[in-house]
Formats: sequence, structure tokens, C-alpha cells
Amino acid sequence: MKNIITIAALFFSFISFAQIKVLETVPVEKLGKVNNNYIQKIGDEYTVYYTTILTDDDDSSNLRKFSFKNLNNDYNNLYNIIMGGFTATPLYDIKLELPNNYIWLHYTGNVVPDKATVQFMVSSKERDAATNNVSEPLVKDQISKLFQK
Repeated sequence: MKNIITIAALFFSFISFAQIKVLETVPVEKLGKVNNNYIQKIGDEYTVYYTTILTDDDDSSNLRKFSFKNLNNDYNNLYNIIMGGFTATPLYDIKLELPNNYIWLHYTGNVVPDKATVQFMVSSKERDAATNNVSEPLVKDQISKLFQK
């Protein structure tokens, strides 16, 4: 009986001080994709990855991102804000504040109807406020595809 108790105590001590722990993983969902731009969802956090055409950074990578949590249906609200900007007359820029970034939705019109575009102009709150990244222009159909609508 003593041997069984000793073996059990040794077994439990190894388990309680193990170096390897199994952690809960949250699935990564890749939502819509347009060219190199895409939206990724991890739990309740959405990350928008976009290709820059203009950057003030020295970093040579053209892929940038901004993230937000879907607290009050923010994912659908962002989509509705972007789509609403396409129908505004005249087209105007919309400034949004996210937890870590400021984002300007820059709309440009075109001579051809329904060919207005939007670009994300993103600046970080943490870095120099003068640092901006500008996405490639996206038309209304591309935004719908990106948000899977």
C-alpha cells in the first residue's frame, strides 16, 4: 500500500510541474479576399489586411493591417459606414477612431457612374501621427466581397 501511495504521489508531482500545457486555441477564419486584401477573424477580433500604395514607413512590406473587436456589431457597422460613403453626395472622407488607429475612408468619384472608389488611410495612435499608410482603391463590389456580403 505504501508503494502505491508513493507512486501516486510521484505521478501527481510530475503532472503538476509539467513544462508542457495544452492551451485552448481559437480558430482563425479568413473571410473575404480581394487581390491581396483580406479580413481575418480570430474569436471576436477582426483584422483587416490591406495592400499599401503609399507609406511613410521605411518598412519595405506592402501589407498593413488594423484590428478591432466586434463589441457592438462593429464589423457590420464598419461595412455599413463604408457602403454609405459610396452613396453620399458629394463624396466626402469619413474619419474613424479605432482602439489603436485613426482611419480615414477616402472616397474618389469617377466620370463613369458607380465607379467611385474608397481607400483606407491609416495612421497609428502609438507611432508618429504623421505616419500614414494608404490602401489601394477599392470599388463597391470589392468591398462587398471583402466583407463577404
